[in-house]
Formats: sequence, structure tokens, C-alpha cells
Amino acid sequence: MRYPLSLRFGPMFAAEIRKRRVAHVRGYPQWRWHLDEVFVKVNGKLCYLWRAVDHEGEIPEAVVTAGRDKAAALTLLKRIMKRYGQPRKIVTDGLRAYSAAMKEIGAADRHEVGGRLNNRAENSHRPFRRRERAMQRFRRMKTLQKFSSVHAQVHNYFNQERHLVTRQVYKQRRTAALAEWRALAG
Repeated sequence: MRYPLSLRFGPMFAAEIRKRRVAHVRGYPQWRWHLDEVFVKVNGKLCYLWRAVDHEGEIPEAVVTAGRDKAAALTLLKRIMKRYGQPRKIVTDGLRAYSAAMKEIGAADRHEVGGRLNNRAENSHRPFRRRERAMQRFRRMKTLQKFSSVHAQVHNYFNQERHLVTRQVYKQRRTAALAEWRALAG
């Protein structure tokens, strides 16, 4: 089965897209991150996809683990803080692994827990789930990690927040993103 051109070139250029995004994000202070985990079946076994979503709805990092504990939360936090720096606030759901991990890295004062505060992270799982269904699930954790990282970067690149801008501005941004994507792939 042959995949469309954009799916074959996506993994090749995701690293370049990520480098540009990291350089851009480092220039601005991070206001708030939303952390959440989602259950994903890999070859019949439950795995956990831990994701961080920034205040703009973009997904800077995704980590796949076999466990749902403090060590997994620490893995996500250390990875994202190493790459993007420290945020002002970190919003999570009620999972106690987050609180334990925050205490260990010394960010307990920045931690917010609330019922509906983490909706941005919960809604970020929807595009991933749609794509997961289209792919008919995953067979290995390594494949899931690679796919989730690439999918997040490409989705961030083309997600233009249509509800916040006029139609004309939206079309200009989409055209610019597509032109840059073609330049990367060409």
C-alpha cells in the first residue's frame, strides 16, 4: 500500500519543523502548560501517551510509557523542561503522579489542579484519536512514539485556530504554511 506523499515526507521533515518551533517558542515566556495522559492499546496491551499542551493549544512534547506513575510523569516533565525551559504554571488533572513529580523537580508552587482547567489537554487528544482510528491501531510502542511526535509537530504547523481569525487571514496563513511545507518537502 502506498501512502500519500505528505505521509511519506512527514517524518523526514518533522525534525526541521520542530527545530524552528523550539527556536520560536524559546523567544517567548511560557505562560501555562497542560499535561495529560491518554490510554492507547499497543498490540492488545495498554500503554500511556503523556502529552504536554501549551497555552496556545500546540503540543510541544509527547512521551509513550508502559506505566502510569511518578517515573513516567518525571520523564515527560524533564524532557519538556530541558527543551523549552520552565513555564509559569503547569495544569494537570487529579492524578497523584503529577504532584509527586512536581515535588521532586521543585515546581510544586507552579502546579494547578482542577476539574475543568485541563480541558485544553483533553481536547488535544481528539485529532490524535481520529488519526489512530484511520491507521487501525499500533503494533509497537516505538511506532506509537514516532507517530505521536510527528503527528503533533505536523498538526501544530497546520492548525491555524480558525475560530480566532477572519476568513481572509485564515486563508493567508494556511497558504503560507502549505508553501513552506512544500519548500521543505521539495
